[in-house]
Amino acid sequence: MNHRAVQLFATVASLAAILFLGACHKKAAPAPPPPPPPPPAPTASISVSPDTIQQGQSATLSWQTSNATDVSIDGIGAVQASGSQQVSPSQSTTYHLVAKGAGGTQEASTRLTVTQPPPPPPAPAPGPSDEDLFGQNIKDIYFDYDKSDIRPDQEASMQADVQFLNQHPNINFLIEGHCDERGSIEYNLALGDRRAQSVRSTLVAGGVSASRIKTISYGKEKPFCLEHTESCWQENRRGHFVYQK
Repeated sequence: MNHRAVQLFATVASLAAILFLGACHKKAAPAPPPPPPPPPAPTASISVSPDTIQQGQSATLSWQTSNATDVSIDGIGAVQASGSQQVSPSQSTTYHLVAKGAGGTQEASTRLTVTQPPPPPPAPAPGPSDEDLFGQNIKDIYFDYDKSDIRPDQEASMQADVQFLNQHPNINFLIEGHCDERGSIEYNLALGDRRAQSVRSTLVAGGVSASRIKTISYGKEKPFCLEHTESCWQENRRGHFVYQK
């Protein structure tokens, strides 16, 4: 190899070494920064308690969201991110919540069932009036001919009258004394009065207040039976009870 070739080779080698050393000392370019993470998606929940009410009652609507800047509920409007509110709709309602934020939109819903209140119970049927009860329970007292004392066979009716009247202390009444057609008007008026008084005295002795009782005698003037027979006359010999309003 001649001198010139050696010199050229040395020059090329030197340049290659310089380029190699320069490449080794050159700094690597920095990597680009990673992209920022996406904003978190909103969360949303909504509930109502109780979930069934009768019309006119109220329930508590509660909701909770996160990562939301705009929260609204259908039928209510814009609301805070979390909260609660009393609601009293007139009919069943679905509450639909929408939560919006930089990370998107989230929805939730809950339903409140509204039932009709049960109809009021029917008014109780009116019971029998005092006058009806009086007519159903009080028995007239019958007498023997020309007598005014209570007959043994009438004592059971008399005691039943006493018991009923003591159980209904608000009832006032009249006792009419009646006779059959035999005898004078004056005599029968007096006899009818004695019969009415006999019934009255028995009632008072049984505890019935005398202030509730009035008496009158009709003698033979208002007969219950118009036939001229002993059975008919027996119908007319009585102490007759009349309800007083």
